[in-house]
Amino acid sequence: MGPVSSRGGRRWPAYGRGALVALCVVAAALNDMSFEGRHPAAVITAALVCGAALLVPRLRWPVAPLLVTVATAWWGWPLLPLLAVALFDLAVDRRARVAVGCAVAALGANLIGYRATSLWTAQSYASTLLLPVLAVLVGLWWGGRRRLVQALAADVEHLRVESQLREEAARIAERSRIAAEMHDVLAHRLSLIALHTGVLATKGDTLPAPVVERLGLLRTASVEALTDLRDVLGVLRDSDATPAGAAPTPVMRDVGELADEARAAGQHVELITDGHPEQAPTTHRLAVHRVVQEALTNARKHADGAPVTVRIDYRPPATLVEVTNPAGTPRTDTVGSGYGLVGLRERVTTLGGRLNAGPAGAGAWRVAARIPHPLVIEQNGTPT
Repeated sequence: MGPVSSRGGRRWPAYGRGALVALCVVAAALNDMSFEGRHPAAVITAALVCGAALLVPRLRWPVAPLLVTVATAWWGWPLLPLLAVALFDLAVDRRARVAVGCAVAALGANLIGYRATSLWTAQSYASTLLLPVLAVLVGLWWGGRRRLVQALAADVEHLRVESQLREEAARIAERSRIAAEMHDVLAHRLSLIALHTGVLATKGDTLPAPVVERLGLLRTASVEALTDLRDVLGVLRDSDATPAGAAPTPVMRDVGELADEARAAGQHVELITDGHPEQAPTTHRLAVHRVVQEALTNARKHADGAPVTVRIDYRPPATLVEVTNPAGTPRTDTVGSGYGLVGLRERVTTLGGRLNAGPAGAGAWRVAARIPHPLVIEQNGTPT
């Protein structure tokens, strides 16, 4: 839709310019008749040739200015409007010196041109000077305005592309973070499986042979799965994001710890929880942790001192989290990327859920996510 509308926007000025040139050609013929010229056919022919040169893009420079200047220098007043159009085009294209030169050449040479339509008569003296000057000035203004609009359009397009790239970078960063978190969680659980099956396999004397064999296969499979997991997901860790020697952040942190940290920082946080975290899948608990973390951070930045209410429901059929806060005082000492919600939306959407963030009336702000449990998706075919 954008390219079509831009082509339409460029087409209308071309239509207007064509109509103006045609009007100038008709005016040239009428003016010659009003001056009782003895060569109307020659004047009309010259006007048609000059008008065609002005309308053909390839002839607009330098053929059209040259033809119009020569024709105006000889035939005078009837072709003066076409000269004004040529001077306007030159001024728009940043050829103001050439435009002045053409005007001076046409007006000066007309002193020895066709006397019946000379520019230097008492009736046309003022128009002879005013029209070329006005055409050059308007052309300079129009060219500057057009270049300014083009520069602004280029800046807007640059900002649009930059915004898209930043959003895509935020999505990729969130996906990498999800992969790193799942690497930690699954690696821990596969390690436990391998450990317990290894312990049971050492007691093979008291177990039937088929059970010992299956335990060995299970231990081998879990070790291989753990190796594959480290190979596939371990490479997605962003080693540059964490300083060397820094302790890794625990993945499965409780949301209550976030609330306690926020209270210690001076925030008023009310945490309301329904159900137990174990009722929701691990991926849901990680998503809830990220939503609450981002919402509390945004509340500190944009509504400092305002109380924050966090509601979480882990019970089936869907994990629900909602963080609301009334209006507060924005802080000026914090700087963020501005794309945290983009990453949250990517995480929640990947899990088949929905994330809503926006005003909640009276200056309040609300961040809410709903993530259906896997069993609900399998039974209904689509998230509910």
